[in-house]
Amino acid sequence: MCGRFAMNKETNQLVTDFVAEGGDFRDWRPSYNVAPTQTIPVVIESAKGGSDVTRRLEPARWSLVPSWSKELKLKFPTFNARSEGIATKATWKGPLKAHRALVPATGYYEWQKSDDGSKVPHFIHDPAGEQLVLAGLYSWWKDHSKPEDDPDAWTLTATILTSDAVDELLHIHDRNPVMLPESWWDRWLDPKVEGTQELVDAAVQAALPVAAGLEVYEVAPVRGNGPQLLAPVA
Repeated sequence: MCGRFAMNKETNQLVTDFVAEGGDFRDWRPSYNVAPTQTIPVVIESAKGGSDVTRRLEPARWSLVPSWSKELKLKFPTFNARSEGIATKATWKGPLKAHRALVPATGYYEWQKSDDGSKVPHFIHDPAGEQLVLAGLYSWWKDHSKPEDDPDAWTLTATILTSDAVDELLHIHDRNPVMLPESWWDRWLDPKVEGTQELVDAAVQAALPVAAGLEVYEVAPVRGNGPQLLAPVA
């Protein structure tokens, strides 16, 4: 799974990296300790306002809420979505069809259970310092208690896909996020490509070499924020 991650790039750099248009990021800053329901940058492709399809970098609430939900806060966690059987699940099958996203990350945290029962945090990242690009889904949720023309009536929400952990990460956790190589970015985002279980399964296979090449090291307890959270324990 992926329940905490770091994203320390500025949004203008992300716009350049993904050749995207920038969204409204007044409520987002680079963070070394991103938690579910907080704002994260996501890359999506859509025809906003009836225009041609464009690639945009947008701020999203990290926990997907399907459009049919009456409440923004659900009774079950939706910051991660299991890739297996995803096309048949009510929460995910709608967004999967054409609302797929990329979630950039510097790396993510996972907790390994020790012999004494405590959980030891580890940071997982690309050893060359390249950003990870996680496969995600997005959904716009409307607050029907607000006027139709109120811009705050709409909230962009997102989730990160996970799969069985590769052998190299299995000692840390039995799941890992689906990390897409650059050759897959366009295909995953394209709303004209129908999102099927076959597409997801192919994406998981393409992501295996990325996950297998990651570096893992122990870090201090993940509290607060700042670059010190990424420092390995001596």
